[in-house]
Amino acid sequence: MKAPTMLVVSDSHSNYSSLAAILRWAKRRNLDAFVFLGDGISDLPYASELADFYPTWNMVRGNGDWQSEVPLSATLEFAGHRFFLCHGHINRVKESLSSLLVHAQAARADAALYGHTHIAFWDEINGILTLNPGSAGRPRPNAPASFATISCPPNEWFEIHYWAIETGGSAHFLQGRSFRRISSWDLSKLP
Repeated sequence: MKAPTMLVVSDSHSNYSSLAAILRWAKRRNLDAFVFLGDGISDLPYASELADFYPTWNMVRGNGDWQSEVPLSATLEFAGHRFFLCHGHINRVKESLSSLLVHAQAARADAALYGHTHIAFWDEINGILTLNPGSAGRPRPNAPASFATISCPPNEWFEIHYWAIETGGSAHFLQGRSFRRISSWDLSKLP
């Protein structure tokens, strides 16, 4: 039996072809949830049209989605887990993950998903998965445009996979990249 799996995307920044490539990739798989973490909400309808795939998105607004009525943060119940979703700019994730973790704990979340930095990253910090899928549209220099999937096997911790979007529009699994789990943080030291 396949574990419930969600697609996590952020920061498409009007790169419709990249977002459409992700949607075409997702269309060929039996994914159970779709998360968009901001900065490109208005890209979703056109990219969906290009890919001929119209999933229902769980989404939050980024600092570039200034005309959107979508909330700045949300929680999502999925496969027995609670996910805290935000873009990250309000939580100042470019400086620290402290505020993000405080909000995730307040939401009683098992995971905190965010974007904004355009850097693919995950870690487990005091039992909370913190994950950034990277940027689908404007990756940092020397990094691929990327997205993530999170699978939730019963009675196990999350299975995390990162995927790169190639120029031709295909996606491939990024194995052993440097944005895997990298550190341990102690929340007891936070202010």
